[in-house]
Amino acid sequence: MKNRNDKQGNLPPEIPHKKRFIIFLSVFAFLSVAVLIRYAVLMLRPADTENTGNTKPFVERGPILDRNGRILALQTRLGNITVWRPDIIDRDVLSRDLAPILQIPAETIDARIESSSADFIYLKKQVEQSTLREIENLKAEGRLRGVGVEAIVGRIYPEKRLASQIIGFVGNENNNGLAGIEYALESELSPASVKAKGGSGNQVFLTIDSNVQHILEEIGERIRRESRAEAVMFMAMDPRTGDILGSASLPNFDPNDINSSDDISRMDRPAIWAYEPGSVFKVFSMSALMESGSVNSGTVFVCDGHYERISNRGERVVINCLGAHGRVTIRDIIIKSCNAGAAYAADRLGADAFNELLQNYGFGARTGAGNPGETVGYLSPTSRWSERSKPTIAMGQEIAVSALQMVQAASAVANDGVLVPPRIVSRIVSPKGETIRSYEAPEGRGQSRRILKAETARAMRSYMVDVTSDIGTGWRANIRDLSLAVKTGTAQLIDPKTNAYSPTDFIASCIALLPAESPSLILYLAIIKPKGDSYLGGRIAAPPIREAAEALVDYLGIPRGRNPQISHPGSVSLPLPISPVVDAVVPNLEGYSKRELLPMLLREDLHIEISGDGWVRRQAPPPGSPLNSDTVIILELE
Repeated sequence: MKNRNDKQGNLPPEIPHKKRFIIFLSVFAFLSVAVLIRYAVLMLRPADTENTGNTKPFVERGPILDRNGRILALQTRLGNITVWRPDIIDRDVLSRDLAPILQIPAETIDARIESSSADFIYLKKQVEQSTLREIENLKAEGRLRGVGVEAIVGRIYPEKRLASQIIGFVGNENNNGLAGIEYALESELSPASVKAKGGSGNQVFLTIDSNVQHILEEIGERIRRESRAEAVMFMAMDPRTGDILGSASLPNFDPNDINSSDDISRMDRPAIWAYEPGSVFKVFSMSALMESGSVNSGTVFVCDGHYERISNRGERVVINCLGAHGRVTIRDIIIKSCNAGAAYAADRLGADAFNELLQNYGFGARTGAGNPGETVGYLSPTSRWSERSKPTIAMGQEIAVSALQMVQAASAVANDGVLVPPRIVSRIVSPKGETIRSYEAPEGRGQSRRILKAETARAMRSYMVDVTSDIGTGWRANIRDLSLAVKTGTAQLIDPKTNAYSPTDFIASCIALLPAESPSLILYLAIIKPKGDSYLGGRIAAPPIREAAEALVDYLGIPRGRNPQISHPGSVSLPLPISPVVDAVVPNLEGYSKRELLPMLLREDLHIEISGDGWVRRQAPPPGSPLNSDTVIILELE
């Protein structure tokens, strides 16, 4: 009797098991074919597109550029050069082939491969595309067996050592700034920080001019070698805007090869190093005293070779001078760099008032130029001053400054009394070219401020012009057809072993404002620990200032004039004397230069408007016209 299920057409019990087995085999076969197809695709696909799903997209860190758009730092595709030892056929041949490409001695390459305990070796990291192409070409010829290229994203610095301490560098993964602008503006440069679309950070434009920077570094490095100095700082700033056009700190380093640098070469000295400025500081201390009204251009002091005073507590204070200068005015103190005169002048003003005037220049505070790690320097409160402090500070000792603070203070003398803070960053621009943030002119930043009367600043510039005369300490900075307002300095350094001034370690320095009549450039040079007998600022710092000025006035388009030399035995003799005749009628000024007109420009009772450069060719009113209090003398120079 048949089973009821059979009559109804149902399958026997073993049939469903066979069907499930067939379905399993079909699915397994299908998956196997899919895996084989996937494997074939992966094997045939070019190496640079492999594992696209797991490859991180190319994110571009924003570039750093100079004021003219010249690239100083850029994100790019680089490569690490590797070696797989089992594939090497001839190690000597391989080393000789790689040596000129990687710029590593063949012996070094051979020794590195031989001494390695691992089969996989990194020969050189972060290699540029041009080098990678050379290696790929040799590999295509069947050479360099065992050599590989590992593609990476890297940071390159096309100008190499140029402005390296300002630009800074990034970490090994090329994604975090560790120094300089790379560190200070990480939030702008990093794509992750700005959350930029398309994986790009913002562009940072500096105030640095690469050509100016190159001139300063070239001259500075030569001076460092010739003087066997420990270091050199050389700065150029536009006092009208505060733009740092160049800031050389030597020795420097190549951020493309950070492993070969040291702490000294990576130090941005103009921003982070504090030192006693020496006699250059007299420009600011004497200007401050003139501004207070405690001294004026006619105040006379007597220098017999030293300053001496008995304090209220009976302490004898003595400060030596380089020579016995006799009767000196503020002008003579600047021209001859008279320590005794500066000390006696400081006695005319109280300590608190003097300290406040120096603080107005920005000493004892950061300039905020944009350099990370900037020092505040050292200007102690008057409660810590000794009986020697005030006269000593007046001549540039017992106060520590940075080079940035020095050019900032010089801007007040250059700008007829208006101090303009320095800046190193010009603007921030998006990847699309839109300006996100502009560090405007000082008026817009609200940071510029008047700290001197215009007459005080102009008078100081006229004194500094005479420093380049035959009797001045800066005569070696003189340029025949360009007027420079100059001050030199020689500062002793403290010996850390004795905690006293070293008899052998000095800083030779020189500052220049040009052209003196209306400065558009400040140059400041400091040579640290020069070796040998030539260590005076007037002797070794003034000539490089002249050389840099000669090069930069032409590049920057600063007009030259044929200003005559001022030479005299001990007192200034100007070709245009200030006499009662000038008060009665308009003098004949044809043929006079701006420099010769400077005494007239400093007079508050005369109203003079000048246009052009060179010598006076036309004037109004004509010579002999009545000169009243409201008369405006218009002079056209050619």
